[in-house]
Amino acid sequence: MLKTFPKGGVHPPENKITSSKSIKRMTVPKVVYVPISQHIGIPAEIIVNVKDTVEIGQVIAKSGGFVSSNVHSPVAGTVTKLDLIIDTSGYKKQCIIIRTDPKNEANFQEVDYPLIKDITLEPKAILQKINDYGIVGLGGATFPSHVKLSVKEGTVLDHLIINGVECEPYLTADHRLMLEKAEEIIVGIEILMHALHINKAVIGIENNKKDAIDIFKKLTQNNEKIKVAALQVKYPQGGEKQLVRAILNREVPKNGLPLDVGVIVHNVGTIFAIYQAIQHNIPLTERVVTVTGKKLENPANYWVKIGTPITDLVNEVGGLPEGTRKIVNGGPMMGKAIKNTDVPVTKGTSGILVINEDEASRGEPKNCIRCGECVFVCPMGLEPHLLMNLSEKGMYEKASAEDIMTCIECGSCSYVCPSHRPLLDYIRFGKQIVKKLNTAKN
Repeated sequence: MLKTFPKGGVHPPENKITSSKSIKRMTVPKVVYVPISQHIGIPAEIIVNVKDTVEIGQVIAKSGGFVSSNVHSPVAGTVTKLDLIIDTSGYKKQCIIIRTDPKNEANFQEVDYPLIKDITLEPKAILQKINDYGIVGLGGATFPSHVKLSVKEGTVLDHLIINGVECEPYLTADHRLMLEKAEEIIVGIEILMHALHINKAVIGIENNKKDAIDIFKKLTQNNEKIKVAALQVKYPQGGEKQLVRAILNREVPKNGLPLDVGVIVHNVGTIFAIYQAIQHNIPLTERVVTVTGKKLENPANYWVKIGTPITDLVNEVGGLPEGTRKIVNGGPMMGKAIKNTDVPVTKGTSGILVINEDEASRGEPKNCIRCGECVFVCPMGLEPHLLMNLSEKGMYEKASAEDIMTCIECGSCSYVCPSHRPLLDYIRFGKQIVKKLNTAKN
């Protein structure tokens, strides 16, 4: 019996139509739009001016505090403007606009970096370099990695879990990265184990990625410290709390972190970025993005420079097909629709999903029929129907008491609701208000 988490969960159609598509390199954009807030926490502080010439990997915005992250230039070129632009969140954010220098060969070189297995840096130097090179969580949360890895003295930490689940339908960026950069990921795991003084690591991969499971089992067959866990295919298996429970059978407290049960969880994309930073001195200036959709001409996975307009990605796969209704940043369950394709790719952009009229249409919301389906599928053991009602009626203190802040926004409740009620929409809204109220109190 394959491992999984015990509470709730669903199995939506996987639609992994790009899982067999090798990662291609995206055409270098003529202009990049680099937001200074691509992470949870304080925005970075701009340290360049208009007309400045910048090089690839140069720091253009410096970390604004401990919970913040450096931002580096993805191209060699000239800063043309410092402006507010709408990013994937739908809000205007400060941005550095850089025109790519078409005469600078560094912009178009494809370097084949050798595998470096020897780890020469001391733990403190590794954590500092992760900070300096702007590494954040690439699984979606974009939490600055150096913060997650800054473990307080006396904390009991015995496991590193590598999240290779990628349970979100359509997305295959992590799957392809595991297939194409497995050896580098293993070295990245060893780097973190060395930095954290951990002797046990587990790579969690859902059983629909048997090729990735086989590769990692082969690479770790003589390694007593790193194991591979094949997991049952169930959404949202990639949630940190769900993954820790599935692999180690440890229950993370409802308002706690994996660290509270002796675990740190990192996404495979983040592990590869850490490998690149430590072994090759490469800051986080690009990432793998799945560009997909049933009606797209050429759906694919790309290495994309941070700041690339989503318009460029859509054009690269043949343009928007007729009947397109929505463009989603991320996957269909947790992703958010974007207003237009002018917004740029950020560190947290795992996929761009183009949805047609049939898939995007929501049913007409009706009254709750008290079927309990939303309660049954909630992986956090919440009552989504109640949380929606409380949010809708402005009863935010009651919503807080009913643990609305523990919702992981997986969307399972909305997915199964026979009355097509916008459960997740109201719960997200309620969480925002409760967060503001709690901040005001404190």
